[in-house]
Amino acid sequence: GVLVAAGGWMARLPRVGRIQTNEALVIVGLVFVLAPLAMAYPMTASGLPFLDMFFEALSAVTTTGLTTTSGAEDKVAVILFLRAWMQWYGGLGFVVLSLALVMRPGVAARQLSGHPAEEEDLVGSTRVHARIVLAVYCILTAVGIVLLLGAGQRVFSAVIHTLTAVSTGGFSERDQLLVRLGGWHVQALIILICLSAAMSLSMYHRASRKGWREVVQDVQFRGLIATGLAAVVLLGLVLHYVDRFGWGDVFHHAPILAFSAQTTAGFSSTDVGPLSAAAKLVLMAAMFIGAGVGSTGGGIKILRFLILLRLLQVMVRRVCLPRHAVLDPWLAGRRLEEDEIQEALLVIFLFIGVIVLSWLPFLAYGYDTINALFEVVSATGTVGLSTGVSNPHLAPLLKGVLCLDMLIGRLEVVAVLVLVYPNTWVGRRSELL
Repeated sequence: GVLVAAGGWMARLPRVGRIQTNEALVIVGLVFVLAPLAMAYPMTASGLPFLDMFFEALSAVTTTGLTTTSGAEDKVAVILFLRAWMQWYGGLGFVVLSLALVMRPGVAARQLSGHPAEEEDLVGSTRVHARIVLAVYCILTAVGIVLLLGAGQRVFSAVIHTLTAVSTGGFSERDQLLVRLGGWHVQALIILICLSAAMSLSMYHRASRKGWREVVQDVQFRGLIATGLAAVVLLGLVLHYVDRFGWGDVFHHAPILAFSAQTTAGFSSTDVGPLSAAAKLVLMAAMFIGAGVGSTGGGIKILRFLILLRLLQVMVRRVCLPRHAVLDPWLAGRRLEEDEIQEALLVIFLFIGVIVLSWLPFLAYGYDTINALFEVVSATGTVGLSTGVSNPHLAPLLKGVLCLDMLIGRLEVVAVLVLVYPNTWVGRRSELL
């Protein structure tokens, strides 16, 4: 009721003619800070400390799925639903507001990611994008609930897991372990729902207008499937030859874990903690790359990864060409602009920097090297897979580090930097100068 009243009051505030990019980034940043703060208080009714409930709320709104509380089986149904609901609207909010976050300079990148490139006004673009995304998101949610009900799930379970799957959040009523939900067909359905939301939601709108060949021709769709299958193969080989899994278990666990990591959903079919370091490294690579731009997923995004691969290819080819030859980087039939290349490389670099800096406090506290790195990558990629480092006994400082990682990963670093940059708050708007 308080949130509805506040929203109604703010909706009546006078509108600004144009919103600057830094102002849009501040709005996005504040949304993902204030929403968990607002929801942490009612969650303390469960009897847990405010810090743990803020961690839980932030993990939900950022669609991460990490938790420092006891098992989901010990939580009352209202808390389980609240976490799933927060993940659902957190995923929706991110996709709607991502227009202000990702690939701002380049028209080519916006076209590749499915964002409307024809609108110059950020507010107008976001409004158009929001209508499209809301329709697609609700349809995916409804279809997911129907499919899980058809697979024999209870109504509550079907709703909870669809809300968290379509947001690639991963919170479950069964501690993220899908094996407790039923047979392989239920687990496969949940991963398919995650995969459907890990692609640009605008792509579905384009496909409905221009034909479903748009899906197959989408560079991010092909990239997501290719990287996911590569992760499945690598993880399967590691599970069999290093972790000594039988081939039956490999065919069960490798696809679920790999695509759960790639889509940044965070569901798992087996405990990740006991897996070998090699298996964890494969999952970390998938979590770091993540899902598509314009999706509910996290990570550096498939599009940026493809830009990086294209630049490496161009660099190698230039060595073999005459000095006077001109070779520009192209992706999916479009020439990449300098600004979007620089932004993609900058975001990748910043992600790596955040991961390394966040890893150091865990090492100082004596945590296992690989397990600590896995937890940090999972938080920064907004995934939720855990080796067990996130638990009720985790030091408050380390909980704070993971909270910051989840926020930075969801806002893709730059928005957080703009939020804390003094000149964002001091001085006149640029249009008044």
